[in-house]
Amino acid sequence: MKAALVILIFTIFIGFCTWILDRFFSKRLRIYGDHASESKEEDDADDAACCGLHDVCEKDLLTPLTDEFEYYDDEELDAFKGRAPESYTAEEVEMFRDILLTLRPDDVAGWSRSIQLRGISLPDEIREELIMIVGEQRDEKQL
Repeated sequence: MKAALVILIFTIFIGFCTWILDRFFSKRLRIYGDHASESKEEDDADDAACCGLHDVCEKDLLTPLTDEFEYYDDEELDAFKGRAPESYTAEEVEMFRDILLTLRPDDVAGWSRSIQLRGISLPDEIREELIMIVGEQRDEKQL
């Protein structure tokens, strides 16, 4: 009976210590973790080629990692900021398609991130083409 009581007290003590350490380190990660991840993302973004050590290459992501964007000679698309995807005319859809098809293949994912950060919604047809192009590029890289 005494041994069971000692084991119970020891287990409670270890659980309490673990809980305290978890609270301490989770607060530190919340305070310092965001800054550390931003500097890592900036370092990774500066690399010219993907290192191949990630499960998914960050350059192929269609979602923005940072708030910074760049123009791909498409400043005229800023006029479409805030418009709904179904509201585009056929000529406007063709303007998006022309820009998409004139991009270098390795710039397509970056262009998509730039469009999202600038608050521009792609027409549905163009979004489907964009996803298809990026998917083909990922398949080629895996071969």
